[in-house]
Amino acid sequence: MGIRIYKPTTPGRRNASVNDYAEITKTKPEKSLVKRIKKSGGRNHSGKTTVRFRGGGARKIYRIVDFKRNKDGITAEVIAIEYDPNRTCHIALVQYEDGEKRYILAPVGLKVGEKIESGPRVEPKTGNCMPLSAIPSGMEIHNIEMNPGQGGKIVRSAGSSARLAAKEGKWAHLILPSGEMRMVPATCRATIGQIGNTDHQHVKLGKAGRKRHMGKKPHVRGKAMNPVAHPLGGGEGRSNGGRHPCSPTGVLAKGGKTRNRRKGSNKWIIRRRKSKHYGQLVL
Repeated sequence: MGIRIYKPTTPGRRNASVNDYAEITKTKPEKSLVKRIKKSGGRNHSGKTTVRFRGGGARKIYRIVDFKRNKDGITAEVIAIEYDPNRTCHIALVQYEDGEKRYILAPVGLKVGEKIESGPRVEPKTGNCMPLSAIPSGMEIHNIEMNPGQGGKIVRSAGSSARLAAKEGKWAHLILPSGEMRMVPATCRATIGQIGNTDHQHVKLGKAGRKRHMGKKPHVRGKAMNPVAHPLGGGEGRSNGGRHPCSPTGVLAKGGKTRNRRKGSNKWIIRRRKSKHYGQLVL
């Protein structure tokens, strides 16, 4: 695992780097565990653009990843570590004793030939999946469920891990990568270890073309547009618009609540990732 830096043969190469993919052992995905995904280009069913600056990009095949890890009591062997274009971390192809193959998120240190297992009575080692009630306090975990049986929803990106701080009755206290501390039902499952591909954050694209390969088009600032195209456009010289940041239709871009209050997720937060009072932690 590491970063390979290009020689500065062109201006685009001067600041570019790429993952060396040293852990990858298999280049072609398992045919039984893939499916095609249709691109929308940011357009809805009527063909109108609802999300700007999307489109193009390299064609990708979706790998069906097992986030639930609900095959208990059967040992699986890691047979390959693969690249997944749909996420920042690598994935591991495992084969169970009954012959079934599944993809899982590959944690740091998981190698081909190792055995992994799921269930409440397995050993708490890297790659094993267990209920939070069975995991020793202080361990690093990832792919954590929010509700029992739902499948892992949080801590799934490259290099991330949460820490199991404490267990109290039916609840487990987690410290998430953002610094937020929250309560999760102790019957929810999580996988032991830190997500792999930790050097992903150090990769520098170096040129606009690599961003286009990801399906992301140039993002134009509102203040750089004409007044007919954006509320912040126009003005003599370089103006700042004189109003709060907003979309081309005038919808304010900052300060709005995005979390669904009806689902009641806020009440399980013990310490927020952001303070309401200029950087002071809310305990």
